[in-house]
Amino acid sequence: MPSISPKYQGIFFMLLAALGFSVMGGAAKALKESFNAGQLVFWRNSVGLIVLIISFAQRPPVNAGSKPGRLLFRGLMGTTALYTLLYCILHLPLGTAMSYNLTSALFIALFSFLLFREYAGGAVLLAVLIGFTGMLLIYKPNIDLPWYYHLAGLISGVSSAIAYLTVGKLTQFYDTRVIVLSFVLTGVLTPLLFVVIKAVFHLPADELFFIDWRWPAGNEWWLVLLLGTAALFGQYFVTKAYGADKAGIVSAISYANIPFSIVIGMMLGDAFPDNISIIGICCIIGSGVLISFLKKRTAS
Repeated sequence: MPSISPKYQGIFFMLLAALGFSVMGGAAKALKESFNAGQLVFWRNSVGLIVLIISFAQRPPVNAGSKPGRLLFRGLMGTTALYTLLYCILHLPLGTAMSYNLTSALFIALFSFLLFREYAGGAVLLAVLIGFTGMLLIYKPNIDLPWYYHLAGLISGVSSAIAYLTVGKLTQFYDTRVIVLSFVLTGVLTPLLFVVIKAVFHLPADELFFIDWRWPAGNEWWLVLLLGTAALFGQYFVTKAYGADKAGIVSAISYANIPFSIVIGMMLGDAFPDNISIIGICCIIGSGVLISFLKKRTAS
């Protein structure tokens, strides 16, 4: 098998990650009648934790690292993004939920320019404006979709952007699997913490944090396994992608998640997006394509 040029490794890894996350979203959508977002966060990360433990037993981490605070911060931001993403998946069409999550690429491009000066010039500003226009077209508030669904989508995008930018810095100090572990372990412990809080204070279950715990039954086990393995696959390759190239470039390729998710969502019963949403999605994808063209200009 021919090797991939280092120049394009980040793009290739992100395409694999997009496919993995789309499959994960489909599995979560299929489980929406069984679990709330908090328990899906737990199952999604439990499978990954088991796989990582086995991996570490077979091959210990290459480097110990020296940034535990940054590692913990990455885990918390990633878990926040996952909670809000799964909440959106349970209440919005899959393609729309993923589109909100992928506004992370817009925030990454913006933060990369403001904080790290990775991009300069009007092209990036235009791309970000196009992307945010697309987000507003998808939003188009109405009585059928409460505002807090859209707020959750926005939080998902911002927290994902912060988490991914942190990944790019952590790869200098840690094995890729250690970075993934910080996210997976936080995603297991946080739902368990809310289970304890609910039991101690006798709080009612909700759609996000507090869980009426139950084990999967029957075919739910297969969906839980698919949820976890697809997510781990995506998380591993997104971590490699952000370590292989500049965040603003790699993030543009993550838009492949949108068409993948629309197709999977329709297979699970979602309606095809309406015309305004299609225009919004095209704006978001178009902004990503515009950013990706900077790859060629940067390389030259």
